[in-house]
Amino acid sequence: MKDIQIKKLLEAEKKRQKKVINLIASENYVSKDVLEALGSELTNKYAEGYPGKRYYGGNEVVDKVESLAIERALKLFGLKEEEWHVNVQALSGSPANLAVYVALVPQGGKIMGMSLDQGGHLTHGHKVSATGKFWTQVPYGVNKLTEVLDYDELKEIATREKPAIIVGGYTAYPREIDFKKLREAADASGALLMIDMSHIAGLVAGKAYPSPFEYADIVTTTVHKTLRGPRSALIFAKNDTRELGKKIDRAVFPGLQGGPHENQIAAVAVALKEASAPAFKKYASQIKKNAKTLADELDKKGWRIISGGTDSHLILVDTWMEGKGVSGKDASDRLEKEGIIVNKNAIPFDTRPPADPSGIRLGTAAETTRGKKEKDMKKIAERIDAILRK
Repeated sequence: MKDIQIKKLLEAEKKRQKKVINLIASENYVSKDVLEALGSELTNKYAEGYPGKRYYGGNEVVDKVESLAIERALKLFGLKEEEWHVNVQALSGSPANLAVYVALVPQGGKIMGMSLDQGGHLTHGHKVSATGKFWTQVPYGVNKLTEVLDYDELKEIATREKPAIIVGGYTAYPREIDFKKLREAADASGALLMIDMSHIAGLVAGKAYPSPFEYADIVTTTVHKTLRGPRSALIFAKNDTRELGKKIDRAVFPGLQGGPHENQIAAVAVALKEASAPAFKKYASQIKKNAKTLADELDKKGWRIISGGTDSHLILVDTWMEGKGVSGKDASDRLEKEGIIVNKNAIPFDTRPPADPSGIRLGTAAETTRGKKEKDMKKIAERIDAILRK
């Protein structure tokens, strides 16, 4: 690379990544093949439209690339082309969710999503997001005592508020989601059911977590978390008389985006093929084993684990413990100084401000990619405990 400044920064970031323990729940490490696709000549191609329906010439190759990504997405999750439509052009998770709402929710309509402070995502209707400015959020959350989803209350809220869409799938909820009960709430209220499986997609692909496809109308996901791909997103929609897929395609392009990033789509295709290999099932299983071990070990050392444990890659830890410990920001800062990267995070019914909440969020996908197993998680728990108790 001739640009010495950028070259040095790239080398510095590579070095930083290698020397830290990465427990960011939304990060992972991609393969060299994924990186090669991202840096390929596909970067040069402008391809507005969809395969076979482009606005520029010269798309014979990118049409094949995009079609292959769609084919692999369906195959990975065991879906039939005649039953499910896939859009692979969304640039990331937030634009993917926005596209669904633009396509299917009337402006000012109701989006029923989990409250941000209880584990939901900004794009599930929170007021600081565009999704909360153009639509109205109907929030739901967890039981205060158990810190797990209260499906009966959720159904009552849905029946009363009659949202246009119910969003399941969360950014800081460690427990297994009962998709069937979310479907029942959607049916009772006449709502569409959208599952944002961004955090658990790799676990679903690896058969280590229940699949939402049996119950959902729409499924969105990022590719760069447990699915171990590039920063991108997929949107799945049921094929039926409602024409959900066609509406979503129009919302993505020309509604929200111009030319798709075909280099990114190629990298998605590579990651989807990697996730279909038998080794990926072992990887997904190990992610969960590592998360459970890390949660159990921290619990043994006196740190309060939200909901009492985890069923996924994700752990939410109450580090504040009503003033007996450290705040989430302080915990994150202390750990980073010692080479352990986490993120501060609100816990359910948090009394502290979002900028300095009561907890931290941990994830095991990235370190599992590096080959870490249960014995390593025990050592990491010991280090975390020692650092936070200094």
